[in-house]
Amino acid sequence: MNYNDLYQCSSDAVCEVRNDVRKCYSMSGYHGNGVNCTKHMTECKDWYDAGNTTNGIYTIIPTNWSGASFDVSCNMTDGGGWTVFQRRVNGSVDFNRTWISYKEGFGDVSHEFWLGNDKLYHLTNQGNYQLRVDFVSRSGNPFYAQFDSFRINNESDNYRLSGIGEYSGNAGSGSSFRNRLNNIFSTSDRNNGGCSDDYHCGWWFAKCQIRCLNGDYHAALNATSGISWYRSSGSYHNIKYTEMKIRPV
Repeated sequence: MNYNDLYQCSSDAVCEVRNDVRKCYSMSGYHGNGVNCTKHMTECKDWYDAGNTTNGIYTIIPTNWSGASFDVSCNMTDGGGWTVFQRRVNGSVDFNRTWISYKEGFGDVSHEFWLGNDKLYHLTNQGNYQLRVDFVSRSGNPFYAQFDSFRINNESDNYRLSGIGEYSGNAGSGSSFRNRLNNIFSTSDRNNGGCSDDYHCGWWFAKCQIRCLNGDYHAALNATSGISWYRSSGSYHNIKYTEMKIRPV
């Protein structure tokens, strides 16, 4: 096991186990007793609980994640400790991407991005999670939707939306997104949604219900390929800001 993938030391030290104790030792000859290694956080809530209350970029490694640690954007407001997995700001990042791109993630976690479905799977399967989506409408009005549970399956099940809970917020009833329960993920090069249209983004589609928060940022007003969110009194179209994030229940 490479303990430096699981534990943190300063840049000039490595983490080793000696006498059943993990400590950081200098790379220059490994002299001295070192100090205890600091365990990587598994999500933003860990950082928040440790006293970090400033929004920003933090390093995590989820439970059962086999790769190296990675950076995430942590939103420490609205109760604190939200791990952000999607953000749209100004359309500088193209979200019409392939399956492999959505799997691995793309963009800049400090700006516009999709964190990656593999990472999202490992994050949401560490325990029970809630989902919050914050929006800013075309007219500049903020609103939000929150769901008391959220989980996706792994790639072998096409990142199926396997959990979506009760809704709260001011973005309508949330029924449109809750109706995506058990839908599988689709991209323009892997259509799993049962519709022949090019969706222009990756999302949990079904039966040509193509409203999507990963749609074309620059689409014409009310175009179905744009960023939209359904509510009972009508759809929000051409949304100008979205942020999707999860936190343990």
